[in-house]
Amino acid sequence: MIEISVPGKLFIAGEYAVVEPGHPAVIVAVDQFITVTVKAATGSGSIQSQQYSELPIKWTRRHDQLVLDVRENPFHYILAAIHLTEKYAQEQGRSLSFYDLKVTSELDNSNGRKYGLGSSGAVTVATVKALNAFYQLEMDRMTIFKLSALAHLEVQGNGSCGDIAASCYGGWIAFSTFDPNWVKTAQDHLTMTALLEADWPALMIKPLTVPKNLRLLIGWTGSPASTSDLVDRVHESKEHRAERYQQFLTDSRTCVEDLIRAFQEEKVPLIKEKITENRALLNQLTKITGVVIETPALKTMCDLAEHYQGAAKSSGAGGGDCGIVIVDQKTGILPLMSAWETSEITPLPLHVYSYPQY
Repeated sequence: MIEISVPGKLFIAGEYAVVEPGHPAVIVAVDQFITVTVKAATGSGSIQSQQYSELPIKWTRRHDQLVLDVRENPFHYILAAIHLTEKYAQEQGRSLSFYDLKVTSELDNSNGRKYGLGSSGAVTVATVKALNAFYQLEMDRMTIFKLSALAHLEVQGNGSCGDIAASCYGGWIAFSTFDPNWVKTAQDHLTMTALLEADWPALMIKPLTVPKNLRLLIGWTGSPASTSDLVDRVHESKEHRAERYQQFLTDSRTCVEDLIRAFQEEKVPLIKEKITENRALLNQLTKITGVVIETPALKTMCDLAEHYQGAAKSSGAGGGDCGIVIVDQKTGILPLMSAWETSEITPLPLHVYSYPQY
């Protein structure tokens, strides 16, 4: 039996702008995992996930028609990952076979509510890595990232794939996404092998050095949010306010590039300053689009963190889920933890996860 575990993620800075090619974000992998096991079978195979078996199927209306939102169903990511990985396996001369695939997840609480740790990206990466081992394909990290990104885009259609990069690479990373139009065009005329070997325009994944005296804290609002839905709504709104949206993109790029340099130079005060600046930019984006990113609960979480000498902001798409705080290692955090709990913010005991070096 093959068993593969991959970490979840949290966005530190650069949200929303990162969906545009070449606009950077800082992301971190955290030590909560999705595990996929694959066991050879005969005659038929199975896909099992105790966490997801009772998930409600979300739907909406489009032109008065009921439409299921497959982007919130992890089985669609698993099936896309299987389809594309097996297509690559066949190009490598492997014969396809049957197997039982089982998913277990720590990226949700006991009631199946998401923490916002990138479960759809993690389950995609875990499936690709498990089949990489099962078919003995010997893919490197970049190839696994690209294959996982193709599967994710096939289902979700939007997003940066930064969560996939974090699950593939671990630790702290600087990331900017690829040009999706180039990839879609290339898919039409390249083999899977050639597409995975090609350089994808604008893609950047770089590990970051983290100052020893930096500490990351995470608070959960208890209110899950739909990333794909929020990104859709921002995308729809930006069309009507193109000039202000372009200014947001420019400001975000400058802010996150400065943040990346602050990591490289190990300057914690500058890191905190840029986190605060990025929070303000996301609040400006709310004014531009009308999409609420920093909910009242996230605002409370961040304001309390700032009161106790931290730099804080929402993480990811916002609209609920988690917020992150950067503090100096020497800063006492017990008063903040107590203030959060009084305000019904749950501190999550997460740590940065880095893959073992071989």
